[in-house]
Amino acid sequence: MSDVLALAEARLRTALGEPDARAAVTFLGADRIEVLRFGAADDTGDVVRYATLGMSAQPMADPTSPVADPVRGPRAELVLTVRTGRADTDKVLRPLAVLAASPQVEGVVVAPGASLDTGEPLWPGAPFTSVLVGEPGGLVEDLELDDPMDPVRFLPLLPMTPNEAAWKRVHGAAALQEKWLRHGTDLRDPLRPGVPLE
Repeated sequence: MSDVLALAEARLRTALGEPDARAAVTFLGADRIEVLRFGAADDTGDVVRYATLGMSAQPMADPTSPVADPVRGPRAELVLTVRTGRADTDKVLRPLAVLAASPQVEGVVVAPGASLDTGEPLWPGAPFTSVLVGEPGGLVEDLELDDPMDPVRFLPLLPMTPNEAAWKRVHGAAALQEKWLRHGTDLRDPLRPGVPLE
């Protein structure tokens, strides 16, 4: 499955450029997860992107299935984009690796619309302890693999405050994203306040 990771890294490099840093985290009972950091790659020059590498090595298994299929099943990597210079966002490496290991460790299937909780701030001083998984295909295109393997999807992560996460559990992901849109929320701001939820 190292071939899958090599292809995933190549797709990330094509979309985001050369990574300027990488870190690896290994969890008991799980494969190694790397997090790559990509410096400013857009015209504004003020964002940094973090992408996991390792989550897609194995397909995510349905937790209700008695036997995990070693070939078929959804595969994904996670991508987080934040503005630079406002917070020590490089400390997000370990929380991101924890989220990327969750399919192996906890048997969850990470998909668009899901909430992932780290149980701690994503970085020092962050008002966020969880993320909303966004729709793939915008920043990094899906990576098609040979049949019968599912493609690797690169899922954007949108940080949520605890109040936003609680509101999303009741009203759903689409309703929260509509609130963000209506209020012009800068989801890349690492210190943004929560959106009004009345």
